[in-house]
Amino acid sequence: MTNTFLHVGCGQKTKSQTTRGFADEAWTEVRFDINPEAKPDIVGTMLDMASVKTGSMEAIFSSHNIEHLYPHEVPVALNEFKRVLAPEGFVVLTCPDLQSVCAPIAEGKLTEPLYQSPAGPIAPIDILFGHRASMQRGEFYMAHRCGFTEKVLSATFQQAGFRSVATVRRAHPYYDLWLVASVSDQSKEFLANLVQLHFPLPKQKVQQAQDSQQSN
Repeated sequence: MTNTFLHVGCGQKTKSQTTRGFADEAWTEVRFDINPEAKPDIVGTMLDMASVKTGSMEAIFSSHNIEHLYPHEVPVALNEFKRVLAPEGFVVLTCPDLQSVCAPIAEGKLTEPLYQSPAGPIAPIDILFGHRASMQRGEFYMAHRCGFTEKVLSATFQQAGFRSVATVRRAHPYYDLWLVASVSDQSKEFLANLVQLHFPLPKQKVQQAQDSQQSN
């Protein structure tokens, strides 16, 4: 028996490019995106998931989508997340960390590249307001209309009715936040297991894993 997760804002990515947990064969992916050119299973927005049956998803994965909403739209989207999730379902979400990106901005580096991405160099201005090159191509849905710190992201999910929440903040060179949130009350052990399965591994653990593979 497999579980099903909704890959919100999938773009061109598939489940192999989500998390270690979702890349497992035990999970079936349903791709959901606003852009028909991404060829998702379902075309739609986070504000209106009417094409997704209530309670039909065991999990949701959302990578760098929530910041494209206006602040007043965020609770609407999270209510839609809750609606489509099964009673024991959970969300794995990642988005920019404004606290981290404000450090180079305070140093006067608003337009200086912070790191290289597949889409090219990324500067603080791209993290704050949206990827400039994408918007220049007319992809205005890539604009960022809100933002979060770790504390605010956690509180936002709790206020939306998610009963158990765990977060992590990654500064340079990632400048991102990761969150798991469950609809129902869950133990610390359950959340810790989700974190282990779905959050990026720290560099030292990645290196340990690589060393282990090389020694086998």
